[in-house]
Amino acid sequence: MSVYDWGMDPLSELLNGIRSEGAVLSDVVLSAPWVVGFDDRSPLTMVTVLRGGGVLLLADGREIPVRAGQTALVRSNEPFRMADRAASVERPHLDYWLTCFDPEECAMDAPDSAAGEGETTSLFVSAYRASGRRHERLMRALPTALVVEDADELCGMLEACIRDIAGRKPGTQAYIDRLCDWGLVCTLRTWFDQQGGQAPAWYRGFADPVAGPALEAIHTRPATPWTVADLAGEAGVSRALLAKRFNEIMGEPPLTYLTEWRMDLAEELLADPERTVAQVARIVGYADQFGFSNAFKRRKGLSPTEFRNAKDHAATAA
Repeated sequence: MSVYDWGMDPLSELLNGIRSEGAVLSDVVLSAPWVVGFDDRSPLTMVTVLRGGGVLLLADGREIPVRAGQTALVRSNEPFRMADRAASVERPHLDYWLTCFDPEECAMDAPDSAAGEGETTSLFVSAYRASGRRHERLMRALPTALVVEDADELCGMLEACIRDIAGRKPGTQAYIDRLCDWGLVCTLRTWFDQQGGQAPAWYRGFADPVAGPALEAIHTRPATPWTVADLAGEAGVSRALLAKRFNEIMGEPPLTYLTEWRMDLAEELLADPERTVAQVARIVGYADQFGFSNAFKRRKGLSPTEFRNAKDHAATAA
C-alpha cells in the first residue's frame, strides 16, 4: 500500500480530517431544571441522550428536541446550549458548562447549589477537532443540527463506558474517543441514508454499481493518470456508459471530479511546510509543476505558493 493511499470511499476520506478528542460521559446527574452550555466552538459536536431528554438551543435561535435513544449532531463554531426544556432558561435552573478540549476541565462543571429535583437526564457528549481542510466538504453537506435514532448497540456500549469510567481502567479515554468516532460514522450513515436522493452525490455515488467503482479508484489512487476508459475498466462497463452514469449521479464528468478531488487533497498537502510545491504536484498526479499550479489556480483562485503564504499569514495572525 502506498504511503499516500487516501482510503476507499469518500465518507471515509472526509472523516480522516476530523476526530473525537476528549469525549465526556457525564457522571453529573442532570436534574430538571438544568441548562448545559457547550463552549468548545468545535466544528462538530455529538450529543447522545441515554436517559431523559432536552431541547437544543442553537445560536440562531432554533430549538430542537432530543429524547432518550437519539443522537444529535451540531455543526457550528458558535456556542450553543441544551436545556431540560426551552422554558428552563427563563426560570431558576442549574447551569452546567461543558468542555471537551481542555484536559484540565474535561467534565461538566456546575455550582454546588441550586440542584434540581425533577426528571434526570444523562448525556454522552463528544466534540471533534478538525485538521486540514478535507472535512469541509462533509461540513457543507450537513445542516446546522440533525437528530437520528440510535442503534440499540450504541446505547449499550455507552452504558458500558459508564462502568469503565467508574472503574478508572487504563485506556478509558481512548476507548471513549474511538467509540465516539464509531458513533459518528453510524450517525452520519443513518442520516445520509434517510436523505435518499437528497444525500450528497459523493455519498450516493459510491453505492452505484457503475459510478461506485470509478469513485473508489479515484479516491484510492488519485495520482494515477486516469482516463475515462481506465475508469470504465474499473467498473467493467463501456466508456460511454460510465461517462453517462457518472455525470447523472455526480453532476459532473469523471475527469472533472478527479481534478477537483486532487485539488482538495493538494490544499491539505500544501499546509505541510516540509513539502515543496513540486512534491505536492507529484503526489496528486501531476508530473509538471506548472501544469499543477495552473490547475490549482483555476479552481482555488490562488497559485499553490500564494495559497500557502495566505494560510501561513492567517496562522500567524491567529
